[in-house]
Amino acid sequence: MYYRTHTCGELRKEDEGKKVKLSGWLDSKRDKGGLLFAVLRDFYGVTQIVAQSEPCLSQLRDIPTESTVSVEGVVVLRSAPNDKLPTGLIEIVPEKVEVLGRRIVPALPFEVSHSTEAGEDARLRYRFLDLRNPAVKEKIVLRSRIIADLRKLMTERGFYEISTPILTSSSPEGARDYIVPSRLYPGEFYALPQAPQQYKQLLMCSGFDKYFQIAPCFRDEDARADRSPGEFYQLDIEMAYATQEDVFEVLEGVLPPVFAKYSGWDADKPPFRRIPYLTAPTSPTCATRSSSRT
Repeated sequence: MYYRTHTCGELRKEDEGKKVKLSGWLDSKRDKGGLLFAVLRDFYGVTQIVAQSEPCLSQLRDIPTESTVSVEGVVVLRSAPNDKLPTGLIEIVPEKVEVLGRRIVPALPFEVSHSTEAGEDARLRYRFLDLRNPAVKEKIVLRSRIIADLRKLMTERGFYEISTPILTSSSPEGARDYIVPSRLYPGEFYALPQAPQQYKQLLMCSGFDKYFQIAPCFRDEDARADRSPGEFYQLDIEMAYATQEDVFEVLEGVLPPVFAKYSGWDADKPPFRRIPYLTAPTSPTCATRSSSRT
């Protein structure tokens, strides 16, 4: 525990009096002369540091924001609690401050907490800063949690997760393939799969009864309203000796609870309403697809 005893989102009022060590980015500072308030941020949250004695006061005053630092000190209760933060009832009085990585540029291209307001070119060029923004980070964490729940629900139903190759041979499908030149075979090319279709068929012919994959799909096409260009992921399911109703039963047990948990919307309770093809809505926005994307 050289760098930290706790994370920046972990301490609560029950930890009052503990000697702790935190590490993270120096998020912000407010210098009140003989009193300096600093916010330390890591992946898990933020904790306020209040320095009122030397040498920590001068040290923190001299450290630029977005530097990585380690702070060792004592947990005290805040005189002015912040109920909006999980750690808003406590703060750290530092006894030792160590700079782990100092920011050397005089100014940042944008403030991390406002990175979503910056231009797209700047955000992509300085992506490592953009990803420090909790609002951006949470979207990646959300995707991870959704996929983890999909995997859990599928394996509970007896499905095996099998990954299929990314470099493959080209197959005639509905869009253009991305191609990758071969170093070993000049003039020959690999293709990136539009979907793992031929591998699914191979697995089914080989006797794999039920499998799924959070599959990357690549299509060299322009952006459309219902599809991101280039790359997307889909929950791909294959079942042997299965009817349409068998497939629906699996999807009814997997998709509604995940949708309800992470969307904030109520999901229709199974079973899904069956709409005959001849009476189904003809609007493109109502068209159904055979795969469910994540």
